[in-house]
This record gives sequence, structure tokens and C-alpha cells, in this order.
Amino acid sequence: MGAVHHILCGLAANPALPSHLVDRLIAVADGDLAPALAAREDLSRAQARALAARGEECAVQLAHAGRLAVEDIDSVAHPDVALALLDNGVGAPEWARRLVVEPDAERRERLAACPDLPSDVTERLAADPVVTVVAELALWSRASDVVAELVRHPHTAVRRAAAANEATPPDLLAALLTDGGVPPAARCEVCEREQIPFVHDRHCPRLDCTLPGGARCDGTHESAAHAVHAAALGNPATPAGAVAPFADHDSMVLRWTVARRPGLPSEVYERLAADPVPGVRADLAENPAVGEQVLRALGADQDSDVRRRVARNPSVPLDVLSDLAAAMRKGGAPLPRIDAATPTETERLARSPLPAVRALVARRRDLPAALRDALAADSDAGVVAAVAPHPGLRPAQLRAILDRHGVRVAAQVAANPDITSELLDDLAGRRPPARKALRAIAGHPRATPAALLVCLSDERARRTAAGHPALPPGAISHLLTDDDWQVVEAAAANPSLPGDVMAAMAKAASMPDEDIRRR
Repeated sequence: MGAVHHILCGLAANPALPSHLVDRLIAVADGDLAPALAAREDLSRAQARALAARGEECAVQLAHAGRLAVEDIDSVAHPDVALALLDNGVGAPEWARRLVVEPDAERRERLAACPDLPSDVTERLAADPVVTVVAELALWSRASDVVAELVRHPHTAVRRAAAANEATPPDLLAALLTDGGVPPAARCEVCEREQIPFVHDRHCPRLDCTLPGGARCDGTHESAAHAVHAAALGNPATPAGAVAPFADHDSMVLRWTVARRPGLPSEVYERLAADPVPGVRADLAENPAVGEQVLRALGADQDSDVRRRVARNPSVPLDVLSDLAAAMRKGGAPLPRIDAATPTETERLARSPLPAVRALVARRRDLPAALRDALAADSDAGVVAAVAPHPGLRPAQLRAILDRHGVRVAAQVAANPDITSELLDDLAGRRPPARKALRAIAGHPRATPAALLVCLSDERARRTAAGHPALPPGAISHLLTDDDWQVVEAAAANPSLPGDVMAAMAKAASMPDEDIRRR
């Protein structure tokens, strides 16, 4: 995409672009420009229809976004747009009846994923000769009677899709795991293509081969049956009693899936806590249904990722979390257990002798004023950096934080929603510049023109500052020639871009790049 096209794409997203200039861009919109225009929230219905006429792909985008009505399209001439509306739950029943006999199987697949289809259309899709079409219906249908029939389909791909569908009756999901209650599958994607027994080479050299690596069938559809089991184990509608036995399965993938499941007996989680695969234990560690005993064991796990995941568990005991705090990555959102701490627990943690524990509390943004202020006066820079973005801190406190800890907390202070424009100017003007602070200033609503001009000196901050409405208009116009296309698009989308520049660029939209540059 050329530099000029980046300007036009940015201009298409500019919220201050006058309606008549939007019309001008619609008239020349291509595959790059049309999506940006389609994302505008101020498009009139007439503009949406005109933009839809520029190309099928854009029309589909507009339909999915609810910007086109049934009467706005010709479903015969534009079947993909009709599918997009049907996918939104609107559209005429005759559209579905026409599309269900569409020779393009991919369109029938998309139709099968649409909600609220007429019953006769659903019946026809369930009997479609193309397995992928039936599988889509099995995956997305919310009619339990339809899915109940598809569970018994002879092809494993359809059964796998039904196993993942939460509308599938629980007793049938359990039956898929025990291989009882449903007739044996007759076909899988391996035996319908290859002479069995067959094991697919994980490094298959055939360029047109679509079989998964390691797929195998000896007549019992081993790999396909494994995939059906995995889908059923991951389905929250599957009864816990049917899931529990798989905690001891030979397949790591199946045990891994069980480890994520809530509602299982405590002894199942205890067995999984001793699993030899760290990934299984790590997913178990983050499962909120796991009890205290298991979390304490996993908190002492040799694998660092397992321990980090324990810290993210909303049920982790606070003493275990305190022991893990030092290994936690600084920054980021508050941990679920810290967010759920009672006022008494929060105050106790905030007074911990361990800075890492105090820093965990300091990440919260709903702290009582007294506790927030105490953390802002902490002697540890990590604690102060965590609390510095907290709303409610006074300008004098923010300045004192900077005076005590300097560049170590500059970016966090710059991110505070209540920081004054004067302090942002001070931060921007410091030498040497605090690069991370400039990136925070560049997106701050209180940033001044002077501070934003300084932000342009940093490559990453410039991309954000280019779109800030407080940036001087002359600087915005100058950035339209920047070497960084992200800067160019941000500048062109800046609502403070001078109106005459907008008009000139929109007017020149149909000119070759060379002619526009000369202007």
C-alpha cells in the first residue's frame, strides 16, 4: 500500500471528516479504503448502501455490522451478503431455502452456522452429502433434537462437532465418551481417503494433503475418536461423572482438557496435581474449582509457570500468594485473589514486610484513600510504580513520587488520569528523556501541544501522538509525509487535521500518487 493510500485510510477513519468528503471517498473506495469507511459510526444508510455497491467484501462487513437491512440487498446477486444478514439472525426464510441448494459447499457451510433457520432447511443441511456442511450444523445448531440426531451420524467429523456443542444433551455427551449408547462410527477422514491401516506422516511431503499430522485409522478411527473425546471433555455440558475417569488417561491432551474442567471431585484434581506434564499442572493451577490442598501443593511446584498460574487462581490462599509474590512479573492487572480481598485482608497485605506483596495490593485501583496514600509514600520504587496510576492522587503527591524515585516511576506517573498538564510538560521536558513516559504522555487526554511535540522524538510515542487532537495542526499536516505508515494513518485520522487539508486529500483521492504528492 502506498503512502498516499495510508493517508486516505486514515482520513476514512477520521471522525471529523465532513459527510460530503465521506461521499467523495466512497466514490473511489477500493479493497483497502472501503473497510476503513465501513467502520465509521456516522455512515448514513444511503452512504452504507453506496459503499456496499463498491464490493462484495465490504458489503459483507457492513451487513455483519448491522448497517444494511434486508431491503438493501439483492440476495440472488449477492449471496454472501445475504449469508451475513442470516448470520445476524435477520433475513428472509426464502434466502435460506435458496442457499441450501447452492452448489458452492462453502456457502452451505456458512448457512449451516446461521441461527434460527427454517426446519426444512435444517433437515436438508443435516442430510447434505458434504460432511463439512453437516459438521457445521452439528457445531452451531441450538436445537437439541437436531444435535441429538447428529451425534449418531456415521462420520466422526460430525460427531466431533456435536461433542463440542453445548446444546447436545448431556446423556449423549457422556455416551460419546463411553462409546456406548450410540452406534459405532462408520467413517473418519483417514479411512475415507486412504487404505487402512494407515498412519499419516507428521512430515507429509504431499502439498495437497489436508490430513492432520499423526492421523491414524486401523478401522477403529483411533485419532478421530480421540478428537471426539477431547471435544466432549471440553464441553461444559458434559456430566462430571463422565469426565472424571479421563484424569488417568494415557493421552496427555485428554488429561490437559480435564485439568481445565470445573465441578470435578476433589480426588480428580489431586491426581492431576501429580501429572508428569507441567502444562497439565499449569492449567490445573489456574482452575478456580481446585481446592486449597491442591493449590498449596502446586504453589510449591518445581515448574515456574505452574507457580505463576497458582498466583492467578482466584481461590489461592493469601499466604501462598504472598510466598509467590516475589516471582510475579511486575506491572499488569491486579490478581483475582487480590481484587477479591476483604478490606481487612487488603490492609494486612499492604503492610506486609515484603515489597512484592505490597506491590500486588498497589495494583488495585479502588483502594481507600488512606491506604493508597500510604503506598504512594512507600520506600520501595516497585510499590510506588504500581500505585502511581491510581486515580485520586494529588498533584503534589505525584510530584513527590517523581522527586523520590525519578525515571523508575515516570511512565506510571504519566499514566495517572489526574496528573496535571503542567506536570506532563515537566515530564516531557526532562533530560535525558524517559522514553516510556513519553509513550504514556502521547496518549494522555491532558497532554499539551508542547508535550506532544516532544513525544514526536520517540518512534513509538510518535505513532500515538500523531493522533492526539491537541497536537498542533501544522505538526499533524507535516506527519502526513512521515516514513512510518502508522504515523501517517494516525495523523490523517486526527480530528484536528485542518479542514482544508482533509478536503485537498479527499479531492485528490482519485489521482495517481505522484500527482497527489505534487499537491
